[in-house]
Amino acid sequence: MTEAIYQKRRQRVFFVLSGMFLGTLAMLNILGVTRFLDFSFTLFGLQIPMIVAVGVLPYPVTFMCTDLISELFGEEKARDMVLVGLLLNVWVVFLLWLGSVLPGAGVDPATGAPLIDAAGRKPVFFEVKDAAFGAVAASMVAYLVAQFCDVRIFHWMKRLTKGRHLWLRNNVSTMFSQLVDSTAVILVTYIAAASFLPLNDSEPVWPQLLALIASGYVFKLVVAALDTGPIYLAVRYLRVYLGLGDNEEATNL
Repeated sequence: MTEAIYQKRRQRVFFVLSGMFLGTLAMLNILGVTRFLDFSFTLFGLQIPMIVAVGVLPYPVTFMCTDLISELFGEEKARDMVLVGLLLNVWVVFLLWLGSVLPGAGVDPATGAPLIDAAGRKPVFFEVKDAAFGAVAASMVAYLVAQFCDVRIFHWMKRLTKGRHLWLRNNVSTMFSQLVDSTAVILVTYIAAASFLPLNDSEPVWPQLLALIASGYVFKLVVAALDTGPIYLAVRYLRVYLGLGDNEEATNL
C-alpha cells in the first residue's frame, strides 16, 4: 500500500469524524432544551429523578469523535475541530436570528413581532428560536470548556501512560469534561433562560438544579462507559486502515 493511498484514507476518515462531530453539534444546539425526557426510576423503594434535556442525547457522540481524532490525528487537530465547532455555534445563532427578523408568515406586519395564537403560543419557528437562544450561551460556554478539557486530559493521560490503556484515558477525560459540561449548561441556562428548565416554583431551586446536573452527568457517564468497546474496536481497525503504528498519529494531513 502506497503512502498516497494512506493519505487519502486519512483525509477521508478525518472528514467523516469531523462531519459527525459538527453535524451532531449543530443538531443538539437546535434541539437543546426544547424538550426534557423523564427517565426517573425507583430503586429499593426510593424514587430516583432522571430528567434529561433532549439535546443531551446526541452529545456523547461529540466526545467520542474528539477522542478518536485525538488518538489518531493528534491534539492539534482535535483543538482545531473544537474551534470550528465554536464558529458553527455562532453560525447557527446567526441563522436563527436572521430567520426571525426577515419579513414573512407568522408575524405582525406592523410591528414584526411573532403572532400569538388562542393558546398563547408563538409560531413553531419562534418557539424553537427562543429555546435555542435561551440555551445557546450555556451551550457555548459548556462546549468550549468541556471539549478543551477532554482533549487536554486525554493527551496528558496518553503521555502519562506512554500510549497504553486507551480505555482509561477515554473514560477519565470524559468523566471530568462531562462534569464540567453538565454543570455549566444547567447553571448558565438557569441564569440566561430559567423558564425553559422544568423547575417547580413551589420547591427550592438548588435541589432541582442539582438533580438536573446529576441526571445529565449520570446519563453521559453511562453512555461514555458503553462507548469504550466501540472506540477500542474503531482504533484497532482504523490504525491498520490508515497505516499507523502503535501510538502513531497522522499529524501530516
